[in-house]
Amino acid sequence: MQAEIITIGDEILIGQIVDSNSAFIAKELNKVGVSVYQITSIQDDKVHILDSLRQANQRSQVVIITGGLGPTKDDITKHTLCEYFTDTLIENSEVLAHIEMLFAKYISTPISDLNRQQAMVPTKATVLKNEFGTAPGLWMQKDGTSFISMPGVPFEMKNLMKSAVLPRIISQYERPYILHKTIMTYGLGESAIAEKIEDWENNLPSSIKLAYLPSLGRVRLRLSSKGRDKEKLQAIVNEEAKKLYPLIGDIIYGEEDESIEVSIGNLLTDKKLTLATAESFTGGKIAEQLTAIPGTSKYFKGSIVSYATEAKVNLLRVDADLIKKHSVVSEEVAVAMARNAKEILNTDFAIATTGNAGPTKGDSDEPVGTVYIAISTPKHTFAQKFTMGNHRERIVQKSVNKAFELLQKEILNF
Repeated sequence: MQAEIITIGDEILIGQIVDSNSAFIAKELNKVGVSVYQITSIQDDKVHILDSLRQANQRSQVVIITGGLGPTKDDITKHTLCEYFTDTLIENSEVLAHIEMLFAKYISTPISDLNRQQAMVPTKATVLKNEFGTAPGLWMQKDGTSFISMPGVPFEMKNLMKSAVLPRIISQYERPYILHKTIMTYGLGESAIAEKIEDWENNLPSSIKLAYLPSLGRVRLRLSSKGRDKEKLQAIVNEEAKKLYPLIGDIIYGEEDESIEVSIGNLLTDKKLTLATAESFTGGKIAEQLTAIPGTSKYFKGSIVSYATEAKVNLLRVDADLIKKHSVVSEEVAVAMARNAKEILNTDFAIATTGNAGPTKGDSDEPVGTVYIAISTPKHTFAQKFTMGNHRERIVQKSVNKAFELLQKEILNF
């Protein structure tokens, strides 16, 4: 079964916002056996919208549209749907009552006629109640294709998708089971992994597709299959996934979409261990990624972001003579940062980063891209030197990823 997603809004096309709605919708559709054939972003333009609807109707059984349902003149989706379906708008009393309730209960500004106009819906549409907003969802049919229009506000769209759209798709359509199994790897590049697993990949069953999904220092290996028999698919995919461990088990840190931060958190929690960070050029990004996970306070005690040299001396108690002798970007300073952070915050483990992310050299003569990452454990403290390129954002993120990789190995060996 095939679907398309159409996002409407000039703000997407000029880069003012990122289209996160399509990613969410595609993922949710995939969970219920609906494959997304195409995602299209278009202007708030009637001709463009009509053309996109016609093309989607020829290719897909389900077309999901987001955006263009607001109260202002530039929101033209409902009127364009009426033209496409040869329909007219009519006031829906339930939608109007809902709008008036929202204004009376949650909105301080008086309700206007523009707001009330959002209760005007196509006569041929099934109205999907938007609990969190004034623009209702709309479900319409043409030539065997379902057209579902939802507001572009993400939290409104997500609620409508889960509460109204997916249940109707499940009840109306027969769908295959789509299975994805993702193996998470760390520390080896895409081409190097491909060489190690070449024979395994060449002998995969024809029903299984392999995709390499690389990012900075990480590669996800996704096994995908589709069919009617869920248990049979799971058995085949799981059996093939098991064969990877003897080949690259040293770089696998988890399965599915579990991040290495989550994996580290689970390890620390299970072992009843704690962690601190001392960050320089990474600017607190390691701590940020850790604290994005609920429950991190069980094992993460805090971070000292000692961006400037004087902060390393005053906050982290790094000896000024050590910095003068070896430079602020050095193995010795990184080791002192990690060891002192562990002591100051009274933890079992600590990560420290010091380096030159550019574009200028700063307080060190080390070339841009030179970084030192230190790990302090209950047994020892060490630092490693890395060269991370010459792009500032890339240097920072690669270093964050490498720090997690080093830490995870130490926890596993403890």
